Amino acid sequence: MFHRRQKLRFQCTGCGACCIGNPNHYYIAASRAEQDGIRTFLGVSKTWFRRRYIVKVDENTEGIRMESDGRCTFLDRANRCRVYGVRPKQCRTYPFWPEVVATRSSWQSEAKTCEGIGRGAVIPLKRIEIALKTSAD
Repeated sequence: MFHRRQKLRFQCTGCGACCIGNPNHYYIAASRAEQDGIRTFLGVSKTWFRRRYIVKVDENTEGIRMESDGRCTFLDRANRCRVYGVRPKQCRTYPFWPEVVATRSSWQSEAKTCEGIGRGAVIPLKRIEIALKTSAD
């Protein structure tokens, strides 16, 4: 993979661009444990939380519903995450996803969306590998 041959720089700028996706991508992967953590953080009932925020993707998959414009439902008007401390691993591991760090082209393509790519300190390879493993689990 590209990330093993090239030193990658990344520093989140808090712009929220990674939380505003394609309107055709309608959910964020979130395990039941992650859903429960968010629900507890918000202090709402399980029934209300599931009705308002969860979408059933298929028989075995659920996720956090995205708004019709592709924005994460937990993104506030200032593009800040309202559940940052308990956000799902899909969010915690970005931009170190296999499809993003696989090639120079995919990394550079993602940089068109994420202004933090190419900024800040070089990210240690071990941290990238941990994020990749976490996103695969």
